Formats: sequence, structure tokens, C-alpha cells
Amino acid sequence: MADTQPQVAVLLAAYNGMRWIEEQIASILTQGQVDVRIYISVDPSNDGTEAWCARCAEMHANVELLPAAGPFGGAARNFFRLIRDVDFSAFDYVAFSDQDDIWYPDKLHRAVTTLKSGRIDGYSSNVIAFWPDGRRMLVDKAQPQVKWDYLFEAAGPGCTYVLTLKMANKFRDFVVKHWENIQGVTLHDWLCYAFARSAGFTWNIDPIPSMDYRQHTENQVGVNSGLQSAIRRVKKMTDGWWLGQVRRISNLTAGLGSQSISDRPQVTGRRAIAALGIQSRQCRRRSRDQVIFAVFCIVAAACLK
Repeated sequence: MADTQPQVAVLLAAYNGMRWIEEQIASILTQGQVDVRIYISVDPSNDGTEAWCARCAEMHANVELLPAAGPFGGAARNFFRLIRDVDFSAFDYVAFSDQDDIWYPDKLHRAVTTLKSGRIDGYSSNVIAFWPDGRRMLVDKAQPQVKWDYLFEAAGPGCTYVLTLKMANKFRDFVVKHWENIQGVTLHDWLCYAFARSAGFTWNIDPIPSMDYRQHTENQVGVNSGLQSAIRRVKKMTDGWWLGQVRRISNLTAGLGSQSISDRPQVTGRRAIAALGIQSRQCRRRSRDQVIFAVFCIVAAACLK
């Protein structure tokens, strides 16, 4: 390419985002030392998001609104649509974006520099969560990766993910091949990280925050902070959702790369779930989460029929 700056395709999934999307896109368009093109897919909204995005695309040559294809019913399916339908061939890197955050000016440059420097295929980072009342908190996801963490958690917020073109293309092939089955995956970032690690790609979790991560009542996931958030997450673990997602993601990514299926933990059956509790240090990155994971597995195993 004549332009020597790295070319980055930014995939942005939107839904009823009028309160925040203008600030989000402005922070992407002002990224330093990279060239960006934003691809927006809007889940049918009732607050004018589609019309605003269409006007934004008319005003900016490097913003494109994809044709309507929803409803998706959640961010994951919207992102899968973006991954399938956007042509990455003219780019060096692919990044994911939410509709309501604020990227720091060097977010993509720092990611690209990391990917170039260490033969890394996938990048994510810590973030600073912020609330309407002015509270701010570091969300630390940069603990050392462990043997099986990718089967049980993402590599941090998906809005920090940046992939090399090679990995993005392989992930797209995977998404297309398993299109029907991945529709049952609720968290696209978890699946992306599981695919990367299962297929032998290398991943770096940067301890330096790259963005302000907005917290509000419409967050699909959000930060695990406070009593209500903890209760919500415990409920997901105990109502079968979490274990169902673990099994689906494990089945989808089994046998990728040079990894043997026998090298992966079993996630079905009382004995297998109890064994996971014993091996919790290989299943979650953070010490606190390892303890919670072990307790959950022991309780879940006792409750299984």
C-alpha cells in the first residue's frame, strides 16, 4: 500500500445507541498513527441510531453503514454478522468496538505496536470503567494466561480486541463454517479468545488501559462491581447459562490447530465438573476468580443428576 500507516478495520455493533455513539465514533476517528475505517452494523433501533449512522457515513469517507440485516437480539450475533460480511482484505488489522465507550487516542497504535513487536496475533487490554456519578475503576484482566482460561472466560472486554489480518481471516472462516452453531454463543469476545488459543494463535493482554469503559443500565455485560452485579453473575452461573456456554464454546473449538481433544478438560458430567474445581488454577486467571470457580464447580457437581 502507498500509505505506510497501519490500516485498521473497526467493526462496530450498535443498538439504541444515540446517547453515546457520537462520542464513541469521534474517539475512533481521532486515533493516532493508524488509518481507520469504521464498519457499523445496527440492530433495528427505535431511537434514531440507524438514521444518525447513515448521516455519519455520508459525512465521513471512512465510515460505512452496512445494510440492515437484523434483528440480532444481542451484540454477539451482530458482531458475527460484521465478521462474516466485512471484507478485511485491504487491511492489516481488525478491531472490535462497542457503541458507548471512549477510546484513548493511542489505543490502536499501542495495540498495533504490541502485535508487531512480539509476533502476537491477538491483543486486548485493561480498561477504566466509569459511571454517570463520576466513579472510575481499573478493570484488571491482565493476569497471566493459564492452561484453560480461554474455555471459561474472555481475554477482557471485546471492545479492546485487535486482531492481525491472518487471525481475523481464520476466525471469519471459523464463523462461516459454524454459522448455525455459533448463534447460540452469547459472548463473541469469549468465543474469539477461545478460538485463538485453541487454534494456536498467540494473545497478549495489555495491563495499560486503552479506553474508558462506560457503565450504564443498558450494558449487556458490564463490570463485575457491586452487590447487584455479583448477584446477576452468580445467577447466570447457577441457572445453567454459564455452563451451557462453556460446553458450547468447548465443543466448537475442540480439535483446532495441533491441540488434541484429550488435552482439554471435560465439561460434562458430575465427576468432570468436580475435577474442574480441583484444577481451578488452570481455568481462571485471577486468584479470586479461581476460588469462586472452585466453589461453583463443587456445588454444581453435587447438584447434577
